[in-house]
Amino acid sequence: MPKRTLQGVVVSDKQEKTIVVRVDRRFTHPIYKKTIRRSKNYHAHDENSQFKPGDMVWIEESKPISKLKRWTVVRGEPKKTA
Repeated sequence: MPKRTLQGVVVSDKQEKTIVVRVDRRFTHPIYKKTIRRSKNYHAHDENSQFKPGDMVWIEESKPISKLKRWTVVRGEPKKTA
């Protein structure tokens, strides 16, 4: 079975080797037929502490690393500055 991969935005990097990633998903409400946005935070392992808040990252599920970490960072893009 393939590992799940999610795309999200880094919201915190205050812990060592750990980032918090917000993953947004959109779906249509079953009754009202309106598009709804929901988000969830995931703790992900960042070995080199290279990602900062605002960066776009892809995370992949892995075996449990700590109490909250079950994801690792696969790749990322720095935040675009205007």
